[in-house]
Amino acid sequence: MNPDEQKKHLLELANAKMHFGKYKGYYLSDLPEYYLIWFRQKGFPNNKLGQQMQEVLELKENGLESILKKIRHS
Repeated sequence: MNPDEQKKHLLELANAKMHFGKYKGYYLSDLPEYYLIWFRQKGFPNNKLGQQMQEVLELKENGLESILKKIRHS
C-alpha cells in the first residue's frame, strides 16, 4: 500500500462505525476492548466491517487506538 492509500485507509478506519447490536452507531475505535475480544473468540463478521474490527482490536491491544481518535478530530 502506498502512502496515499495508507492515509485513506486510516481515515476510513477512524470514521468506521458499528452497524448493528448494542453498540450500533459507535465508532469502532470507541468500542470496548472486551467486546472486540468476544468477537474474535466467536468470529468476526466475514466482511469489511469484520476486517475493520480486527484492525481496531489490534490497535487497542497495542495501545494505539488514540491514533484513530486524533485522525477523526483533525
